[in-house]
Amino acid sequence: MFQPTVRFIAILCALLLALAPHSAAAAPVGLRLMMIEQTWCEWCDRWNAEIAGVYPITDEGRAAPLVRHDIHTPLPAGVALERPARYTPTFVLLCGGQEVGRIEGYPGEDFFWGLLGRMLDDIEKAQGTTSDAGPSQKCDVQS
Repeated sequence: MFQPTVRFIAILCALLLALAPHSAAAAPVGLRLMMIEQTWCEWCDRWNAEIAGVYPITDEGRAAPLVRHDIHTPLPAGVALERPARYTPTFVLLCGGQEVGRIEGYPGEDFFWGLLGRMLDDIEKAQGTTSDAGPSQKCDVQS
């Protein structure tokens, strides 16, 4: 009897997501999670094995789509970090290209989800308490 592994299910979910039609409204404008990584990074590999396949289909992945960046290359135009990344993986939550949160290293699956969830909650709370004029770059968090 065939019993699918977690990796098989994650790959299948990623393929289905890639083939599904994308909606511009699905991802809030400006909010992204940048994974700064490098080749031969065992913690990056561990994140890829445990999280990467399911991330795009989670509430967090829909709220802050993942973009990848090699630590040895210049940052993309329009991206500003509070300080350079020194470790891989480093996960930087970006709002309109500006750093609004950071996770340095990969502390394991449970801690990663908790830390990312807290960063997204902080953005949602901060924007819910802004003045009527609102922030200069709104990064809505959809769950």
